[in-house]
Amino acid sequence: MAALGKIMEEEHPHYGLIGQIIAQPGQRAALAAILTESRARMPGNFVYLVGEDTANPDALWVVELWADRQAHAASLDLPQVAAAIDRGRPLIAGFGTRAEFTPVIDAPA
Repeated sequence: MAALGKIMEEEHPHYGLIGQIIAQPGQRAALAAILTESRARMPGNFVYLVGEDTANPDALWVVELWADRQAHAASLDLPQVAAAIDRGRPLIAGFGTRAEFTPVIDAPA
């Protein structure tokens, strides 16, 4: 959590996204591997976290913090992201909840 606090204090992300992805039955681990392999090379991205849903054995949650909405949109044009989307698409059965948010940097006292 200290690393996340440092990002919030020093980097000031202005756009966040949380989404649930439902994998084809038995394909959650394979989809998670694809989603996480190119995360370190996305300009403007501070956090890209993939987690397994504890209630649904086929679901993943993706939590992202970005410099802004434009950085997120630009990431979709990166070759490694486009390739991951192409490889992951057949493993996706559908999507669950999705929410965009503005990270709160300094909460009022």
